[in-house]
Amino acid sequence: MDESTLHKTAADYAQGLPGAQLEHPFGDDWNLFKVRGKVFMLMTEVPGRPVVILKADPGEALALREHNSHISPGYHMNKKHWITLEGGDGVDDSLIRELVTDSYRLVVAGLPKAERPVDPHTYGGTTRAAR
Repeated sequence: MDESTLHKTAADYAQGLPGAQLEHPFGDDWNLFKVRGKVFMLMTEVPGRPVVILKADPGEALALREHNSHISPGYHMNKKHWITLEGGDGVDDSLIRELVTDSYRLVVAGLPKAERPVDPHTYGGTTRAAR
C-alpha cells in the first residue's frame, strides 16, 4: 500500500468501530480516534510520511517490529505498548484492519465492563496471536 492511502484506509475503518470518535486536541495535524474517551489510534505525519500509531500487546508489538520493516516503536508513545505503522510493501487493507481492530480491542478491554461498546474477547474475530 502506498503511503497516500494509509491514513484514509485506517480512518475509514476506525470510524466504523462501535463507539469510536475522532478528535483533534493537538490541532489539524493529529487525528486521534478514541473509544469512551480512551485513545486507540493516532494519525499524523512524521517528516512528511503518513503514520498510524496503534496500541499493541507488548509481545505482539515486538514480533510485528521484527517481521515488518514498516512497523516501528510507537512515535511519541510508550515503545512497549504502541507501534507506528507506515505505508509500503506488505502493508495492505487486511493488515491495517487487523492492527486497528487489535488496538481497539485492547483499549476496550481496559474499560469498565459497563462502558464497553463490545465484548473485546469476541469482537472482530481472531487475531494473529489466537491463530
